[in-house]
Amino acid sequence: MKKILTIFLILIISQALSLNVYAGSDGTINLNNNTKHKSSEVKDCFETINRGIFAFNQGLDKIFFKPVAKGYRYLPKPIRSGTSNALSNLSNVVTIPNNILQGQFKEAGINTLRFSINTTLGIAGIFDVASYYGLDKLDKEDYGQTLGTWGVKEGCYFVLPVLGPTTVRDTIGSLANFGGGDAWYNVTIANDTKYFENSDYYYSRLTAGIDFRAKNLEAFNSLENNSMDLYASVRSLYLQDRKRKILNSDETTETMNDDDWEEIDTQ
Repeated sequence: MKKILTIFLILIISQALSLNVYAGSDGTINLNNNTKHKSSEVKDCFETINRGIFAFNQGLDKIFFKPVAKGYRYLPKPIRSGTSNALSNLSNVVTIPNNILQGQFKEAGINTLRFSINTTLGIAGIFDVASYYGLDKLDKEDYGQTLGTWGVKEGCYFVLPVLGPTTVRDTIGSLANFGGGDAWYNVTIANDTKYFENSDYYYSRLTAGIDFRAKNLEAFNSLENNSMDLYASVRSLYLQDRKRKILNSDETTETMNDDDWEEIDTQ
C-alpha cells in the first residue's frame, strides 16, 4: 500500500512540475500573444490521443491542484515567499550543471555563489541574501534545454497521463534527473544518507507544484477563458517557451509578477 501511495504521489508531483516547463524564471507563466499560432516545426504525432489525455490532466488539476493552490494562498505572504525562495534555491542543483554543459561558465559561477550564500546565510534558501550582494536570480536551466542547445531536435510533441506536455527531447532530458543529474534526488533517494529521507524529495517537489500553481491561478484562468482551443494554446505556449529558453532569449510578453501576491495583473 505504501508503494502504491508513493507512486501516486510521484505522478501527482510530475503533473505539477510539468507546468513549470512553460513558466518564467520566477515561476510564473509567460502568456504569449502568439500562442494561437501552431508551431509548424514540431509534429503533434498523436493529436487525437493527446487531446484525450489532456482532458484527463485538466480534470486532475481541477480536483486537486487548483483547490490546494487556492488554500495555499491564504498562508501569510512571508511564508509563501520563503517557500518560493527555498525551492528556487534548490533548483540550482540542476541549473548549475546545465550551465556548465551549455558553456555558460559565468552563469554557473553566479548560480554557485547564489546557492552557497542562500543555503548558508539565507537559512536553506528561505531568504534571498545573494540578491543583496548583487547576485540576481538567473533563468533556470534543465537537461532538455541543454540537449536543445547541442542541436538535438524536439521530436514529436505528446501529452503523457498525469505527466503533462512534453517532447521526445524533453522526456530524455527529464530522465537525466533520475540518472545522477539531480543532486537533490541523489542525496534523498538514490543514496541512503542519514540526513535525508525519500519523503523529503517528494514533499519538496509537491510543494514546488503547489507553489507554482498558486502563483498562476489567474494566468491559467485567463488562458482557459480566452482560448478557443485550450489544448492548442497550451501546446503552442509550451513549444514557444521551450524554444525561447533554449535560445536564452530575453523576450517576454504578458507575465505575472510573484513579487506581489495581492495585486497580480493578468491582462
